Amino acid sequence: MTRAKIMISVLVLLVLSGCTGIGPTTISRDRFDYTAAISDSWKRQMLFNMVRIRYGDAPVFLDVSSVISQYQIAGQISVGATFNNNPWSASEFLGTTGNYVDRPTITYTPIIGDKFARNLMSPVPPPAILSLMQAGYPVDLVFRMLVQEINGIRNRFGGEARARSADPEFYSLIKKMQRIQSSGAIGMRFKKREKEEATSIVIREKRDPEIEASAAEVRKALGLDPLGKEFSVVYGTVSKDDKEIAILTRSLLEVIIDLSADIEVPVTHVDEKRVSPTHVEEAVKDEKILPLIRIHSSLEKPGDAFISVPYRNSHFWIDDRDLMSKKMFSFLMFVFTLVETGEKGTVPIVTVPTN
Repeated sequence: MTRAKIMISVLVLLVLSGCTGIGPTTISRDRFDYTAAISDSWKRQMLFNMVRIRYGDAPVFLDVSSVISQYQIAGQISVGATFNNNPWSASEFLGTTGNYVDRPTITYTPIIGDKFARNLMSPVPPPAILSLMQAGYPVDLVFRMLVQEINGIRNRFGGEARARSADPEFYSLIKKMQRIQSSGAIGMRFKKREKEEATSIVIREKRDPEIEASAAEVRKALGLDPLGKEFSVVYGTVSKDDKEIAILTRSLLEVIIDLSADIEVPVTHVDEKRVSPTHVEEAVKDEKILPLIRIHSSLEKPGDAFISVPYRNSHFWIDDRDLMSKKMFSFLMFVFTLVETGEKGTVPIVTVPTN
C-alpha cells in the first residue's frame, strides 16, 4: 500500500511539472533556425537565378510570405493497484502514452506579374543610391553595380544582348568620387518640392588641395558649374543645365544580368554553344578591371564555399575566403529590399486549424 502511494505521488508531480507552456521555450530556437534557413535559401535562390540567366533560362523567384509553427504535445498516464485479502500479496501497474507533433505551415508567394515588374524591372530610385552612399557604402562599388549612366558617361553592361565596355572616363570618375567621399567632403540633401522629394548632392568646402582638385575634375567631367556646391539629382540620361546631375539607374534584373556575365562557366559548355564566354572588361590605362563578384564553377561540389548551387551537372559557387565577393553578394541581397515600390500585393490568407 505504501509503495502504491509513493508511485502515485511521483506521477502526480511529473504531470504537474509537465504542465508548463512549451511556446516560450521555442521562440529563441525557432527564430534562429528559421532565420538561418530562410537566409540560406534566399542566397541559393539568388545565385541559382543568376546562373539560370547566364545560360539563357528565365529566372523564377519565390517569397516566403509567412511561417507558422504549431506544436502539439499529448499524453496519457494510467496507474492502478490491486490488493488481495492477503496483505503480503499486492500488484501495481503503470501505463503511459504520448505523442509530439511539429506541424509548420510555410507559405510561398511567386514573384510574377505586377509584383515582378515592381521588384525586378523597376529602376532603383536615385535617392536610394544616394542613401547608400550616405550610409557609407563606397560610391565606386555602388555606381558600378547600380548606375548605368551619369550625365552621359556610361558604365559597362555585361548582358549579351547589349554588352559593352564602360566609357574610359567612367572608372576614373568614380575613383575621384570615392576619394571625395572618403574625405567626408560629399553629402546629400533631401527636401520636399511640391509633391515630390528633391535630392541634391552637396560638395562641402575642404581645405585639402588634393580633394579640391578631385572635386574640380569631377565637376568638369560631369559638365557641372565649376563653382557650384549643390547639384540636384534626377533620373535620366541628360541633365538640363550645369546645376543638375542626371543618373540613369538599373533595375534589379539588369543588375543580375550584368553580374551574371562574369560567372565562370565550364569550357565544354562554351564549346557546345550552351552558354556564351565569360565577359572580360577592357583594361583602362593598362589597369585590369576585376569583376565585382567572382563566381566559380566545378564538376565536383566545393568543400569550402560561402554559397553553392548545382546546375547542369556542375556546381557554381563563391569561395568563402573571397571576402569582397561575399560582401558584394550580400550587398546585392540588400539591394533586393530597396526595389519594393508601389502597392503591396495581396497578402495570402492562412487558416490554421485549432487542435
